[in-house]
Amino acid sequence: MKIFACLAPFLALIAAVSIHAEEAPTKNRLRLETSAYLQMHAENPVDWYPWGEDALARAKKENKPIFVSIGYASCHWCHVMEKESFSDPKIAAFLNEHFVCVKVDREERPDVDAVYMLAVQVMSRSGGWPLNVFLTPDGKPFFGTTYLPPEDREVELPDNQGVGLVPGFLTLAKRIAQVWQTEPQQLHDAGDSITRALKQVMGRPLLPPALAEKDSILRTFDEQLEDEFDARFGGFDFDENNPNIAKFPQPSYLTYLARRQAWGDAAAGNMLKLTLEKMAAGGIHDQVAGGFHRYSTDRHWQIPHFEKMLYDNAQLLPIYAAASVSLDEPKFAAVARDVADFVLAEMTGPEGQFYSALDADSDGEEGAYYRFTPEELQKELTADQLRLAEQAFGMSGQPNFDDKYYVPQFHGAPEADKLAQLKASLLAIRKQRNRPFLDQKVITSWNGLMITGLARAGETLHEPRYTAAAAKAADHLLKTARTKEGRLLRTPDTKAEHPSAYLDDYAMLIEGLLALHQATGEQRWLDEAVALQAIQEQHFGDEAGGYFFTPDDNSNLIVRGKLFSDSALPSGNAVAVGNLKTFAKLVPAEAEKYNTLAEKTIEASAQLLNTHPNSTARMAAELVRPE
Repeated sequence: MKIFACLAPFLALIAAVSIHAEEAPTKNRLRLETSAYLQMHAENPVDWYPWGEDALARAKKENKPIFVSIGYASCHWCHVMEKESFSDPKIAAFLNEHFVCVKVDREERPDVDAVYMLAVQVMSRSGGWPLNVFLTPDGKPFFGTTYLPPEDREVELPDNQGVGLVPGFLTLAKRIAQVWQTEPQQLHDAGDSITRALKQVMGRPLLPPALAEKDSILRTFDEQLEDEFDARFGGFDFDENNPNIAKFPQPSYLTYLARRQAWGDAAAGNMLKLTLEKMAAGGIHDQVAGGFHRYSTDRHWQIPHFEKMLYDNAQLLPIYAAASVSLDEPKFAAVARDVADFVLAEMTGPEGQFYSALDADSDGEEGAYYRFTPEELQKELTADQLRLAEQAFGMSGQPNFDDKYYVPQFHGAPEADKLAQLKASLLAIRKQRNRPFLDQKVITSWNGLMITGLARAGETLHEPRYTAAAAKAADHLLKTARTKEGRLLRTPDTKAEHPSAYLDDYAMLIEGLLALHQATGEQRWLDEAVALQAIQEQHFGDEAGGYFFTPDDNSNLIVRGKLFSDSALPSGNAVAVGNLKTFAKLVPAEAEKYNTLAEKTIEASAQLLNTHPNSTARMAAELVRPE
């Protein structure tokens, strides 16, 4: 496509040195939004719109391309770009003159994020946040990238290629504006081409492939896991020659391994155990206050990217709890308890609702809340505690973060009582600092994941308080996140004009209600789940099999897609399959209906399951679901 030829120098340099794969009124339109992320941009000189018909209509009326920037409140590089580029009057003035600018909170609008993230991945084979995408006035994407510095910068290129000039965001915006003025058809053609690709991937294929034999799918996935697995440090997706490639927990992979292990697959059990051990001992696991950070910046799980997301902790909680029994590892039960206790202490609201995220930054620096200097340890800890900090957490010798800070790793400690006192002392040091920003957004799907995690952990660990916390959260959602017609909302908001929930919200809350029913035996949870499943069928179901991500009466996107790939969250379609199989057991009179829906949804995911089951691991896990 010609647009890529026009922008090829920018694409090549951006790819080569990708830095990280995340006159206006005093306050712009975002001042009226409830999203904490959008509010963070409310004082930008950029004339931001929230995603909606107003922005799309203006772009068409004025024949201007749309600039969409997508992020979330706890995203470190989103904050950096906000300060560097979107707060710059010169850059803002250029954007305002040549584009219609739209800010999107990916957590509130995962439908918008899903479409344009896939578009950027199609164009560049990479993605991340902030996600910055340029669209035609009718919403078709023709160029996208992630974080860019505001101005051009000289950097050392990888693989000893010398020095190159990284085009800054303003340079890129100017080039796109120039092409729009002189050769707009190139951009329209590129947008049409990318949109066709999106529809092929996300829409209903004209000739869907038949589902391969289950054993063939599982064999393919097992081979992919073996290739991706880090046999030294656990986890997946690593480079033996580059230890500083980010490594993520990948709960959907772990769920699959747990299911395989339950059927007697020793190799799966070994991969699961090593990964859970290494993550629990690393800096990705907050050794002081509990919970897991979003990902590790290195192969060894040592230094995290410090934000803490509800959805990560919600998924890891039941995995650790179950592994404490299936792998006979009591230490995993302790990890599960510290995850649950962390969420209940730091990410739970007064009505039992669960908040979305803790920021990576405090006082303008990443990880400032979580790190320790040698000087403050010497000052605040006793000699005995210093000795134990060295033994248990490796907090001695050369600092392991930015050459001057310690991020605790766990090396083992026989003195459990003293270890608890040491943790309390380290936590007291932390509490003298400014706490990271807590995004108090309540998201129905993420709360559903946490309800599931607490209900299952409560049952497995014989901790009734976890089950009670799950029930309190479920009651709160059922009261505040439903319309009078019973439709779900993405976030509790009684002022919402239209039902705003997506497939994930239904599937993950239903899963939580079913987990509560199984943990407590209370019929009301099953009844609520059955009612929500009926609404999911009505507004998201496809007679060809599977479920659309958006409802049938509330979408303004260029494609209404069905998503089968896992991201940091499992695919809503995969969760729905698990729910349907559970319904078949719990509601025997409707078992045939539920099983048929489950099988049709699995068949609808054949395009990925047959050849790339690692991209839809949670669906693959449903093929080995214990009876």
